[in-house]
Amino acid sequence: MNTDILTGLFRVVVFPGLLFTAVAGLLVSWVDRKVTARVQWRVGPPVLQPFYDFVKLLGKEVIVPAGGSRLAFLGAPLIGLAGVTLSATLIGTAAVWPAAGFSGDVIVLLYLLVLPSLAVILGGIASRNPLASVGASREMKLVLSYELPFILAVLVPVIKSSGVLSVGGLLAYQGTHGAFARGLSGLLALLAIIPCLQAKLALVPFDQAEAETEIMGGALVEYSGAPLGIYKLTKAMMLLVAPVFVVEVLWGGFGGSVTSVLLGVGKYVVLLVVAILLRNTNPRVRIEHAMKFFWGPVTVLAAAAAVLALIGA
Repeated sequence: MNTDILTGLFRVVVFPGLLFTAVAGLLVSWVDRKVTARVQWRVGPPVLQPFYDFVKLLGKEVIVPAGGSRLAFLGAPLIGLAGVTLSATLIGTAAVWPAAGFSGDVIVLLYLLVLPSLAVILGGIASRNPLASVGASREMKLVLSYELPFILAVLVPVIKSSGVLSVGGLLAYQGTHGAFARGLSGLLALLAIIPCLQAKLALVPFDQAEAETEIMGGALVEYSGAPLGIYKLTKAMMLLVAPVFVVEVLWGGFGGSVTSVLLGVGKYVVLLVVAILLRNTNPRVRIEHAMKFFWGPVTVLAAAAAVLALIGA
């Protein structure tokens, strides 16, 4: 078999793709659960609990609701997993082997990072459960709300780098000129992208699509067994992939030296801590309030960042 094909398969399946991101994502989800527990004065789960939960779900019975679309119901989780796996591959490849990327992979990543949300929408609609339909509707409204400011924020480094559309190219530019977040436009873009990141990760206050205390899991209410496990795994992997994407595109990436790598990890930890703190210090907001928030102040902030980037600020 061709060496390039073997290399590509290794990157997708092992590192930095599925296996590496799945293990790292489950560990990050444990950190999220542990910190949340400590905030609530609980002990929290052991470090391997996310792995136990995932394996347990793989052994449970898979029930397909009567009247639902079996193909769409069972295929939706795989779409989300494929999206986050390919995202992890492109983002990790840009960090470790910058020259292996391609022009336009930033645009591809914007599409791929939407797939987990689209999988939730598709799965909720395919189950034909009223509560799942409500959850799918909420997820659809959230995606339409936060994607606009998210894209505007990502445009800021593209504008400042004179049209560079590859993650590797943006990392190289930042290696020469410094992180985009050090400038005014980059800082505003980073501030605008943080709430979008919270919604993309489906964390409080933007977890309206699941909202277990309101609609009993929402779009995922009918899922069980391995498909539910895949959804949970995808969400855990997104906890790693989405913040790393932000660090690479806006905040300088992970560099080449040991010091730069540690600094990049520290930046990722900062974004993760912010997400956990927002989750534990805010109530869930109504879906219409979330839409007004993203289409209002967040979009204005991201648009202002893009305008400032255009004038060189």
